[in-house]
Amino acid sequence: MHPLPCNTVLLGDCIEQMQRLAAGSVDFILTDPPYLVRYRDRSGRTVANDNNARWLKPAFAEMHRVLKPGGLCVSFYGWDHAGEFLDAWRAAGFRIVGHLVLCKPYASSRRFLRHHHEQAYLLAKGKAPCPARPVSDVMPWDYTGNRLHPTQKPVAPLQALIESFSKPGDLVLDPFCGSGSTLVAAKAVGRRFLGIELDKQHQFTASMRVNAME
Repeated sequence: MHPLPCNTVLLGDCIEQMQRLAAGSVDFILTDPPYLVRYRDRSGRTVANDNNARWLKPAFAEMHRVLKPGGLCVSFYGWDHAGEFLDAWRAAGFRIVGHLVLCKPYASSRRFLRHHHEQAYLLAKGKAPCPARPVSDVMPWDYTGNRLHPTQKPVAPLQALIESFSKPGDLVLDPFCGSGSTLVAAKAVGRRFLGIELDKQHQFTASMRVNAME
C-alpha cells in the first residue's frame, strides 16, 4: 500500500484510488454518490456515472474496507433507487444505524409530490459507539445555487455530521467529493480530509476551495 494521503483531493476513479489505501485507515466517511437517476440540471450539466450502477457495490466494498472497525459512514442516496443502495451497503458489510432527512426551503422538483428534502443513511462498520452529542435526524438545508457543481451540498449540515461522528484530527474521506463541500466542512472543524473525484474540473474546484481556507 502507498503512504496514506491526507488533506488533498485525488483525481481518478474512487475504486482504484481506495484500493491503494490501507484497510482501516479512515475514521469517518461522508459522501454524496451519484443517485442513478440520469440527473441533468437546467443548464444541461450531468453527474458522471449517474447513468449506471456498475460502480455501486465495488465502491462501497472499498469504503467498508478502508473504514476503521467501529467507524461510521453517512451516504446520501436516490430515494427511487433505495433498494440498490441498501443491497450494496449490506453486501459490503455495513450495518444500518440511522436515517437522515435534510429539509429544503424550496422544491427541487415537482412530480407526484413537491420534493423538499434530501436523504442519507448512517452506516456502521461493526459495533460503533454512539456519539456524545447525537445530531437530530431532521436537519435544515441551505440553498447553494449549485454554482460549483450540479448537485452541490451545503457545508453547514455536513459540518454538524462531521463534528458528531468524528474527533479532531480524524481522517474524513469523501470518495465522490464533487466540489469539495465535505472537505471544506472537515477542515473547518479540525479534521484531516481526503477527497477523490473523477471529473478534472470538479477536482480542481475542490482543491481550490480547501486551499483557499489557509
